[in-house]
Amino acid sequence: MGLGLIKILNNARIGVLPALAVFVLIAAACGGSSEEADSSGSAPETPVAGDDATPQRSVLLPEIVGIANWINSEPTSVEAELERGNVVLIDFWTYTCVNCLRTMPHLKGWQEKYADNGLTILGVHAPEFEFEKDFDNVRDAVKRVGVTWPVAQDNDMATWRRFGNRYWPAKYLFSIDDEIVYSHFGEGDYAETELAIREQLTAAGHDINDIPFEPLADDVRDREATSQTRELYGGYARSYASQQGLYNGQEAYYSGPDQVLDYEDEGKPTDGQYFLMGLWENRAESIAHAREDPELEDHLRVPFSARSVNIVIDPAGPEPFEVVVDLDGVPLTQEQAGSDIVFKDDGSSVLQVSEPRLYAVLESPEFLQDSLFFRSASPNFAMFAFTFGVYLEGA
Repeated sequence: MGLGLIKILNNARIGVLPALAVFVLIAAACGGSSEEADSSGSAPETPVAGDDATPQRSVLLPEIVGIANWINSEPTSVEAELERGNVVLIDFWTYTCVNCLRTMPHLKGWQEKYADNGLTILGVHAPEFEFEKDFDNVRDAVKRVGVTWPVAQDNDMATWRRFGNRYWPAKYLFSIDDEIVYSHFGEGDYAETELAIREQLTAAGHDINDIPFEPLADDVRDREATSQTRELYGGYARSYASQQGLYNGQEAYYSGPDQVLDYEDEGKPTDGQYFLMGLWENRAESIAHAREDPELEDHLRVPFSARSVNIVIDPAGPEPFEVVVDLDGVPLTQEQAGSDIVFKDDGSSVLQVSEPRLYAVLESPEFLQDSLFFRSASPNFAMFAFTFGVYLEGA
C-alpha cells in the first residue's frame, strides 16, 4: 500500500466506487472508513442544466446528474456555472460525516470571501445512511450547519458515480476552461486548496487583489495520542460483509441478521469494537435497543482511544428520549462533555435525542484510553456509527 493511499484512509470516509483519475492532493487528518457508498435505485444520468449549450460539452467530463432535490438554489450544473464565468468547486459530503463537518468552517470562509468574486461552491450531498436521503433531514442539517451555497441531493449516487468518487469529503475544482485542475480527498491542506481557488479565479479574470489570503489553520493532532479508534458501525450490513467488519465484539451478534438477542457483556477491553448488555436488535444499518428499560440495566459499551467521540443516532420511533452517558461508571465532567451533552440535576451526563444526526459526546482536554457506556430507557435508541478524533480542539 502506497503512502498516498494511507493518507486517504486516515482522513476520509471511503466508498468502493472507482476513483477518478485526477491529480490528488491529500494531507493527514483523521476519520473512519465506509466500505459501501453506492445505493440501490437509479436516476436519469443527464445534466440538470445546460443541455442545449453550444458547443456540446464533452460527455467525458463529470457533471451533476440524477438529483432528487436542490436546497438553497434552483437546479444548476457545472456547465451552467462555467458559462456564467464562474470557477466551480464541487464538495461531496454527507451530514453525519464528522470529517465533512470539520471542513465546513473553511468552506464557509471561501464562500464569504469569493462567492461575489467568481467562485461557485456546489455541495453534493451523497448519503451514507437511508435517513440521510430524507429531504427534511438534509434541509434541517443544511440550516443547522450553516451551509448557504447550493446543495444537490444525490440520493441515488448518480453524481458520485459520474465523478468516480469514493470519499467523504471530496473536492473537485473546475477551471473556467472546464477542466478539473485540482482535487482533494479528506480533511486538511486548506491553505493549498484556497491557493488553487485563487489561482483559478485570477486566471478567469476575477480581481481578488483586495481579498487577503488568510486561511484558517489546519486542525492540530494531539502529539500525546498514541493511537486512535477506528470508525465503528452498528449495522450488520458492514459487519457481515465488510473486510473491515467485526465492529461488534460478541459472537452472538453474528448468528444472523434482524434478530433480537439478549447479550451478556463480559467486559472485554478490545479497542475498535463495541459491546452490548441486555436486549438489542441487529439491523442492517444500526444496532437498536429492543425494550423499555426504566432501570437502565442494558448498555452499549465502547472502549476507545481518542480525545473526542461522536455518535450517529436515528431514533427508531417518533418520541424523543435520553441516553445516559458515563465514562467507565462516572458521569462526564463539564470539561470532558461534548457540545450535545446536557447535565441533569443529579449530576448525570445525558444526550437528549430528538432528530437523526451526529451527536458530540466527548471533547476531552487530554487523550484518553477508556470505555464509554450508553444507557437508555427507550426502545427508540438506535446507534448507527461512532467516530473518534485526536485533535486538540473540537470533534
